[in-house]
Amino acid sequence: MSVNEFEHTLDSNQLLKALPRDVLRRMSSGLELVDLKMGQVLYEASQPISSVYFPTTAVVSILCVLENKDSAEIAIVGNEGMLGVFLFMSQHASPSFSVVQATGQAYRLDADRFNSEFYRAGPLFKLLLRYIQALITQMTQNAVCNRHHTLDQQLCRWLLLSLDRVQGNQLVMTHEHISEMLGVRRVGVTVAAGKLQAAGLIQYHRGKILVLSRAGLEALVCECYPLVQYEFECLLGSQSG
Repeated sequence: MSVNEFEHTLDSNQLLKALPRDVLRRMSSGLELVDLKMGQVLYEASQPISSVYFPTTAVVSILCVLENKDSAEIAIVGNEGMLGVFLFMSQHASPSFSVVQATGQAYRLDADRFNSEFYRAGPLFKLLLRYIQALITQMTQNAVCNRHHTLDQQLCRWLLLSLDRVQGNQLVMTHEHISEMLGVRRVGVTVAAGKLQAAGLIQYHRGKILVLSRAGLEALVCECYPLVQYEFECLLGSQSG
């Protein structure tokens, strides 16, 4: 792969794309493009973080898992972000699980190599502090949404956030998996998805959700989705800051 082709591939992740080329060149020898499979666990709670990931086409869920094995998604990360942020927050272990939600690829970088660039306190440092703000906004809105908004609205939010992070308008996802992400009963997801399908907004068949009308989902979703979307747009719109 030529230098130009390599840099073009790096642009598939919005954080890497936002970095100056001299920073990318210092990191490039340590960046490895890896395949991530649906269901693959990148981090387990309380386990050391040995690498960070910058997704290009993969989508990853950050989950809180209880002692009884019940779980709920606290954030979703795709090509707009990175996994392993607790590494530079004075924690060398993840307090949560990170599980691949959609098969794809990501750039993996060794923790030591990442830290050597981050603690230069240069462009990577400044960019990732802004990213943390956007990620915290997503986590906050998810918590508020799960407590105060209807399951129909939660499902619309989750579909839109997932759709933002995949190519095309199809999600490979069962109702059971969505219920685990939202921390609700499967039957509730089935009913909510049935309403969206009856309205002609989605089509569900054998674990695949085809979004027929994004505008329709946006019309039904609560304010949590546009707030999160705005925060990430601000992040990626201030690359030179």
